[in-house]
Amino acid sequence: MTDETIPSLRERVILVTGAGSGLGRASAHACAARGATVILLGRTTRKLEQVYDEITAAGHPQPAIFPMDLEKAADHDFDTLAQTIGYQLRRLDGIIHCAAEFEPPSPLGLQSVEAWQRLYKVNVIAPFAIDRACLPLLAAAPDASVVLVGESHGHQPAAYWGGFAVAKAALEAYFRIQAAEWAGSANLRVNLVIPGPINSPQRARSHPGEDKARLPGLGSLAGELAGLMSAGGRGQLIEWQPPD
Repeated sequence: MTDETIPSLRERVILVTGAGSGLGRASAHACAARGATVILLGRTTRKLEQVYDEITAAGHPQPAIFPMDLEKAADHDFDTLAQTIGYQLRRLDGIIHCAAEFEPPSPLGLQSVEAWQRLYKVNVIAPFAIDRACLPLLAAAPDASVVLVGESHGHQPAAYWGGFAVAKAALEAYFRIQAAEWAGSANLRVNLVIPGPINSPQRARSHPGEDKARLPGLGSLAGELAGLMSAGGRGQLIEWQPPD
Protein backbone atom coordinates (compact mmCIF):
# COMPACT_ATOMS: atom_id res chain seq x y z
CA MET A 1 0.00 0.00 0.00
CA THR A 2 1.45 3.36 -1.03
CA ASP A 3 1.31 6.55 0.98
CA GLU A 4 -1.31 7.87 -1.43
CA THR A 5 -3.69 4.95 -0.72
CA ILE A 6 -3.33 4.90 3.08
CA PRO A 7 -6.39 6.61 4.60
CA SER A 8 -5.47 9.69 6.61
CA LEU A 9 -6.45 10.01 10.26
CA ARG A 10 -5.18 13.58 10.56
CA GLU A 11 -7.03 15.61 13.23
CA ARG A 12 -8.71 12.48 14.57
CA VAL A 13 -8.36 11.24 18.15
CA ILE A 14 -8.18 7.46 18.53
CA LEU A 15 -8.17 5.50 21.80
CA VAL A 16 -6.18 2.25 21.68
CA THR A 17 -6.45 -0.17 24.58
CA GLY A 18 -3.68 -2.61 25.38
CA ALA A 19 -1.33 -0.11 23.75
CA GLY A 20 1.77 -1.11 25.69
CA SER A 21 2.58 -4.23 23.69
CA GLY A 22 1.51 -6.63 20.96
CA LEU A 23 -1.34 -5.69 18.65
CA GLY A 24 -2.23 -2.61 20.71
CA ARG A 25 1.26 -1.19 20.33
CA ALA A 26 1.28 -1.94 16.60
CA SER A 27 -2.17 -0.38 16.17
CA ALA A 28 -1.14 2.76 18.05
CA HIS A 29 1.84 3.14 15.71
CA ALA A 30 -0.35 2.53 12.65
CA CYS A 31 -2.86 5.19 13.69
CA ALA A 32 -0.16 7.70 14.63
CA ALA A 33 1.59 7.14 11.30
CA ARG A 34 -1.66 8.11 9.57
CA GLY A 35 -1.77 11.38 11.50
CA ALA A 36 -4.02 10.53 14.44
CA THR A 37 -3.59 11.74 17.99
CA VAL A 38 -3.52 8.42 19.84
CA ILE A 39 -4.57 7.83 23.44
CA LEU A 40 -2.44 5.01 24.80
CA LEU A 41 -4.37 3.01 27.39
CA GLY A 42 -2.76 0.14 29.24
CA ARG A 43 -1.92 -1.28 32.63
CA THR A 44 1.83 -0.61 32.73
CA THR A 45 2.94 3.03 32.59
CA ARG A 46 6.52 2.14 31.68
CA LYS A 47 5.38 0.32 28.53
CA LEU A 48 3.05 3.15 27.56
CA GLU A 49 5.87 5.67 27.98
CA GLN A 50 8.07 3.60 25.68
CA VAL A 51 5.39 3.60 22.96
CA TYR A 52 4.91 7.33 23.53
CA ASP A 53 8.65 7.90 22.96
CA GLU A 54 8.62 5.74 19.81
CA ILE A 55 5.71 7.68 18.31
CA THR A 56 7.15 11.12 19.06
CA ALA A 57 10.62 10.07 17.84
CA ALA A 58 9.02 9.11 14.52
CA GLY A 59 7.65 12.65 14.17
CA HIS A 60 3.99 11.69 14.56
CA PRO A 61 1.43 13.69 16.58
CA GLN A 62 2.07 13.70 20.31
CA PRO A 63 0.03 10.93 21.93
CA ALA A 64 -1.61 10.90 25.34
CA ILE A 65 -1.15 8.28 28.07
CA PHE A 66 -3.91 6.88 30.29
CA PRO A 67 -2.77 4.07 32.63
CA MET A 68 -5.68 1.82 33.60
CA ASP A 69 -6.02 -1.70 34.99
CA LEU A 70 -9.10 -2.99 33.19
CA GLU A 71 -9.43 -5.99 35.51
CA LYS A 72 -9.87 -3.72 38.53
CA ALA A 73 -11.73 -0.82 36.90
CA ALA A 74 -15.23 0.13 38.06
CA ASP A 75 -17.94 2.39 36.63
CA HIS A 76 -16.38 5.57 37.96
CA ASP A 77 -13.01 4.70 36.39
CA PHE A 78 -14.55 4.38 32.94
CA ASP A 79 -16.45 7.61 33.46
CA THR A 80 -13.21 9.33 34.49
CA LEU A 81 -11.56 8.10 31.29
CA ALA A 82 -14.30 9.64 29.13
CA GLN A 83 -14.33 12.88 31.13
CA THR A 84 -10.55 13.22 30.84
CA ILE A 85 -10.63 12.69 27.08
CA GLY A 86 -13.39 15.25 26.71
CA TYR A 87 -11.61 17.81 28.89
CA GLN A 88 -8.09 17.41 27.48
CA LEU A 89 -8.68 16.48 23.84
CA ARG A 90 -12.24 17.76 23.24
CA ARG A 91 -13.16 14.88 20.93
CA LEU A 92 -12.96 11.14 20.27
CA ASP A 93 -13.26 9.69 16.79
CA GLY A 94 -12.61 6.02 17.38
CA ILE A 95 -11.62 3.18 19.70
CA ILE A 96 -9.55 0.10 18.92
CA HIS A 97 -10.00 -2.52 21.64
CA CYS A 98 -6.78 -4.54 21.68
CA ALA A 99 -6.49 -5.19 25.42
CA ALA A 100 -6.99 -8.88 26.16
CA GLU A 101 -6.66 -11.33 29.01
CA PHE A 102 -5.54 -14.81 28.01
CA GLU A 103 -5.15 -18.18 29.69
CA PRO A 104 -3.35 -21.01 27.83
CA PRO A 105 -5.62 -23.91 26.78
CA SER A 106 -6.44 -26.46 29.47
CA PRO A 107 -9.30 -28.82 30.41
CA LEU A 108 -12.32 -27.15 31.98
CA GLY A 109 -11.77 -29.18 35.13
CA LEU A 110 -8.50 -27.33 35.72
CA GLN A 111 -9.86 -23.81 35.19
CA SER A 112 -10.75 -21.57 38.12
CA VAL A 113 -13.65 -19.21 38.79
CA GLU A 114 -11.10 -16.46 39.44
CA ALA A 115 -9.55 -16.93 35.98
CA TRP A 116 -12.97 -16.92 34.29
CA GLN A 117 -13.92 -13.72 36.10
CA ARG A 118 -10.67 -12.06 35.02
CA LEU A 119 -11.12 -13.20 31.41
CA TYR A 120 -14.69 -11.92 31.30
CA LYS A 121 -13.87 -8.60 32.94
CA VAL A 122 -11.05 -7.65 30.56
CA ASN A 123 -12.32 -9.22 27.33
CA VAL A 124 -16.03 -8.36 27.54
CA ILE A 125 -17.00 -5.97 30.31
CA ALA A 126 -14.18 -3.49 29.72
CA PRO A 127 -14.91 -2.91 26.00
CA PHE A 128 -18.62 -2.49 26.74
CA ALA A 129 -17.92 -0.11 29.63
CA ILE A 130 -15.47 2.00 27.65
CA ASP A 131 -17.87 2.27 24.71
CA ARG A 132 -20.75 3.18 27.00
CA ALA A 133 -18.79 5.84 28.89
CA CYS A 134 -17.38 7.33 25.68
CA LEU A 135 -20.63 7.22 23.70
CA PRO A 136 -21.39 10.97 24.07
CA LEU A 137 -17.96 11.79 22.62
CA LEU A 138 -18.31 9.26 19.81
CA ALA A 139 -21.84 10.44 18.99
CA ALA A 140 -20.53 14.01 18.67
CA ALA A 141 -17.90 12.97 16.11
CA PRO A 142 -18.78 13.30 12.42
CA ASP A 143 -17.68 9.72 11.72
CA ALA A 144 -16.92 7.50 14.73
CA SER A 145 -15.63 3.94 14.53
CA VAL A 146 -15.23 1.24 17.18
CA VAL A 147 -13.24 -1.91 16.46
CA LEU A 148 -13.39 -5.00 18.65
CA VAL A 149 -10.81 -7.76 18.28
CA GLY A 150 -12.38 -11.21 18.43
CA GLU A 151 -10.80 -14.64 18.31
CA SER A 152 -11.40 -17.72 16.19
CA HIS A 153 -12.13 -19.94 19.21
CA GLY A 154 -14.76 -17.48 20.37
CA HIS A 155 -16.35 -17.60 16.92
CA GLN A 156 -16.15 -21.40 16.78
CA PRO A 157 -15.53 -22.76 20.31
CA ALA A 158 -13.31 -25.79 20.67
CA ALA A 159 -12.19 -28.12 23.44
CA TYR A 160 -9.66 -26.82 25.98
CA TRP A 161 -10.12 -23.13 25.13
CA GLY A 162 -12.44 -22.75 28.10
CA GLY A 163 -12.98 -19.38 29.68
CA PHE A 164 -11.07 -17.51 26.99
CA ALA A 165 -13.33 -18.89 24.24
CA VAL A 166 -16.45 -18.19 26.31
CA ALA A 167 -15.34 -14.59 26.92
CA LYS A 168 -14.59 -13.99 23.24
CA ALA A 169 -17.93 -15.57 22.28
CA ALA A 170 -19.60 -13.12 24.67
CA LEU A 171 -17.67 -10.28 23.03
CA GLU A 172 -19.09 -11.36 19.67
CA ALA A 173 -22.61 -11.32 21.17
CA TYR A 174 -21.98 -7.80 22.51
CA PHE A 175 -20.77 -6.74 19.05
CA ARG A 176 -23.98 -7.96 17.40
CA ILE A 177 -26.15 -6.15 19.92
CA GLN A 178 -24.19 -2.89 19.62
CA ALA A 179 -24.17 -3.10 15.82
CA ALA A 180 -27.94 -3.56 15.82
CA GLU A 181 -28.45 -0.58 18.13
CA TRP A 182 -26.22 1.63 15.98
CA ALA A 183 -27.62 0.39 12.67
CA GLY A 184 -29.72 3.52 12.21
CA SER A 185 -26.96 5.95 13.12
CA ALA A 186 -25.35 8.03 10.41
CA ASN A 187 -22.06 8.48 12.25
CA LEU A 188 -21.52 5.45 14.54
CA ARG A 189 -20.24 2.06 13.45
CA VAL A 190 -18.71 -0.97 15.11
CA ASN A 191 -16.80 -3.86 13.59
CA LEU A 192 -15.50 -7.14 15.02
CA VAL A 193 -12.24 -8.34 13.49
CA ILE A 194 -11.26 -11.99 14.00
CA PRO A 195 -7.58 -12.52 13.19
CA GLY A 196 -6.25 -15.81 11.98
CA PRO A 197 -2.90 -17.15 13.22
CA ILE A 198 -0.51 -14.23 13.64
CA ASN A 199 2.88 -13.67 15.24
CA SER A 200 1.76 -12.14 18.54
CA PRO A 201 2.65 -12.55 22.23
CA GLN A 202 -0.65 -14.39 22.77
CA ARG A 203 0.08 -16.83 19.95
CA ALA A 204 3.50 -17.51 21.45
CA ARG A 205 1.78 -18.62 24.67
CA SER A 206 -0.89 -20.76 23.02
CA HIS A 207 1.44 -22.37 20.43
CA PRO A 208 4.94 -22.23 21.98
CA GLY A 209 6.51 -24.74 19.58
CA GLU A 210 5.27 -23.08 16.38
CA ASP A 211 7.62 -21.64 13.78
CA LYS A 212 6.76 -17.94 14.15
CA ALA A 213 8.65 -17.07 10.95
CA ARG A 214 5.80 -18.66 8.99
CA LEU A 215 3.17 -16.38 10.53
CA PRO A 216 2.18 -12.91 9.34
CA GLY A 217 3.42 -10.07 11.54
CA LEU A 218 1.30 -7.66 13.52
CA GLY A 219 1.88 -4.76 11.13
CA SER A 220 -0.59 -5.87 8.45
CA LEU A 221 -3.40 -6.48 10.93
CA ALA A 222 -2.68 -3.21 12.73
CA GLY A 223 -2.91 -1.40 9.40
CA GLU A 224 -6.30 -3.01 8.79
CA LEU A 225 -7.56 -1.86 12.19
CA ALA A 226 -6.25 1.66 11.61
CA GLY A 227 -7.96 1.70 8.22
CA LEU A 228 -11.29 0.92 9.85
CA MET A 229 -10.92 4.12 11.85
CA SER A 230 -11.36 6.15 8.66
CA ALA A 231 -13.74 4.05 6.62
CA GLY A 232 -15.22 0.59 6.49
CA GLY A 233 -18.36 -1.44 6.72
CA ARG A 234 -21.08 -0.89 9.28
CA GLY A 235 -21.63 -3.73 11.72
CA GLN A 236 -19.37 -6.18 9.93
CA LEU A 237 -17.77 -9.31 11.33
CA ILE A 238 -14.46 -9.51 9.51
CA GLU A 239 -12.49 -12.76 9.48
CA TRP A 240 -9.15 -11.19 8.66
CA GLN A 241 -6.68 -12.78 6.28
CA PRO A 242 -3.24 -11.29 5.60
CA PRO A 243 -2.72 -9.78 2.15
CA ASP A 244 -0.91 -11.96 -0.38
